Amino acid sequence: MMDEIITILKNLHPDVDFETCDTLIDDGILDSFDIVSVIAEISQEFDIKIGAEHIVPENFNSAGALWELVCRLEDED
Repeated sequence: MMDEIITILKNLHPDVDFETCDTLIDDGILDSFDIVSVIAEISQEFDIKIGAEHIVPENFNSAGALWELVCRLEDED
């Protein structure tokens, strides 16, 4: 399922190595429009709701952090 997150991110920025990058927010790779797109696609793909309280840089700095967020939110359901 991590592959789906990588695919979503690569659709936004095909030139970024999302498997190793862990500074997506810190380095400005993802901007606010990208975050909105990522949230929409992940919400639809994994059938979860990402609330405002989860929209913090730590959750979006890497594909791994996004995956951990998805797992946490799936566990809450």
